[in-house]
Amino acid sequence: MATTVKLNTGAEMPILGLGTWKSPPGKVTEAVKAAISAGYRHIDGAFVYQNEAEVGVGVETMIKDGVVKREDLFIVSKLWCTFHEKPIVRQACEKTLSDLKLDYLDLYLIHWPMGFQAGTELFPSDSAGEMISDNTHFLETWEGMEELVDAGLVKAIGVSNFNKEQIEAILNKPGLKYKPANNQVECHPYLTQEKLINYCQSQGITVTAYSPLGSPDRPWAKPEDPSLLEDPNIKAIAEKHKKTSAQVLIRFPIQRNVIVIPKSITPQRIQENFQVFDFELSEEEMKTILGFNRNWRVCPMQWSTKHKDYPFNAEF
Repeated sequence: MATTVKLNTGAEMPILGLGTWKSPPGKVTEAVKAAISAGYRHIDGAFVYQNEAEVGVGVETMIKDGVVKREDLFIVSKLWCTFHEKPIVRQACEKTLSDLKLDYLDLYLIHWPMGFQAGTELFPSDSAGEMISDNTHFLETWEGMEELVDAGLVKAIGVSNFNKEQIEAILNKPGLKYKPANNQVECHPYLTQEKLINYCQSQGITVTAYSPLGSPDRPWAKPEDPSLLEDPNIKAIAEKHKKTSAQVLIRFPIQRNVIVIPKSITPQRIQENFQVFDFELSEEEMKTILGFNRNWRVCPMQWSTKHKDYPFNAEF
C-alpha cells in the first residue's frame, strides 16, 4: 500500500498527515511532536489557524533532536483570504515561514477562492455580518503563488475549497506557469465528493480530504447534526476489522488515493489515527460507505454566501 501520492511536480506527498485546525496553541507543539514520533511526516497548517509558531516549535524540536530531517517532512500551509492581492501574497507566505521557522514549504494553498478586504481583521464583515470582498480575482492571486515557486519559498502550489469551474479557470488561464498540484476540500462519508475528486484526479491534481472525521469539535456544531464517529453503520464496519470508527474514516479516503489529514491533540489518538495501513476495506464496504453521502458540510462558510467567488453554489 503506497503511503505517498505523487504530485504533478514529481514530489511524493505522504497520504496521511496531521491536521491542526482548532488545535490550541498551548497543545499543538506536543501534538506535532507526538505525530512525528508516531511516524507522521506530513503536517497540515494554515495562517488563519493562528498556531503556526507553535507548530514550528514542534517541528524544530524534532529536527534538532535528530528524529527527522527537514527533507523527510512535508509541510503544508495556506494563504488566507485577506492576502489575495498579488503584491501581498509573498508577505503572507514569508510570515508563515518565519512563524514555522522554515525556509520553504512543501505545498502552499490558496485557502479559499474568495478574497477578503486586506487588513488586520481575519474576517472583515459588514453590518449584515457578510464578509467584505477585496474585489480581487483568484487568477491574479495565482500569479502571486507562482512567483513563490520561482523564488524558492514553496516547492508546490495548490488550492483549497475550489469548485470544478474555479479550477478550470486556473487551468485555462492564459500564460499559466504552474498547474495546481492539490485541491484540499472537505470530504467524508456524508460528503463523498465523487464528481470533484474524479475531475481533479483526471487533471493530475491530487485531492486532500479535510474534516475526515466530521470535525466534531467545530465551534458551530448543533446537537441535531449527524455524527460520523457515532454512525452505527460505520461502527459495524469498524468492529468487523477490529478497528475504531476513526480508523475506518481515515482508511476510506486512502483507498480512493485521497490524502487525509485527521486532527487530534491527544497522543494516543494521534498514534491510533496512524494505524490504518494494516487493514483494507473491501470493495463492497467502500461502496456501502460511499452510499452514506448526503451532501452535508461541516464547513459551509455560511458568512460568505454572497461573495462573488463563493464556491459551494455549484453542483461540484
